[in-house]
Amino acid sequence: MQPRMNIPNLAPDLFNSVMGLDRAIRASEIDRDILHLVKLRASQINGCAYCVDIHVKESLTDGLDAQKLHLVSTWRESPFFTARERAALEWTDSVTLISDTGVPDSAYEAVRAAFSEAEIAQLTVAIGAINLLNRIAVSSRTPHPVPQRAQNVA
Repeated sequence: MQPRMNIPNLAPDLFNSVMGLDRAIRASEIDRDILHLVKLRASQINGCAYCVDIHVKESLTDGLDAQKLHLVSTWRESPFFTARERAALEWTDSVTLISDTGVPDSAYEAVRAAFSEAEIAQLTVAIGAINLLNRIAVSSRTPHPVPQRAQNVA
């Protein structure tokens, strides 16, 4: 897949604003592990290989369990997620797939049972931001570094 455009170079002020938002989200009160799971899950839903790779690497570096990361795509069936993580993942699925889900009251009730209103607001902004970054990467076909062993496969 060939890159289409380099958005950071073509719209640097806008892209830097998005990255500033991402920095603010990382500095917010959102639990680091939950933020990693949310970013990974949204990136999986949006089919952003570049972002999935980044978020898996960052999660592993920060000490998240590899088995849990392998099961994020099947979080509903996996026993490895806490009630709080499940609520965040449900909210992520609903907000990311907003045109399909309409973000139902059941998803809001689940997240409200596990998070404060301020945390839900921060989580919602985080989900919106990763969705924006996924759309930037996928639409521009941001190049994904290919490991040496996989170069002949692609």
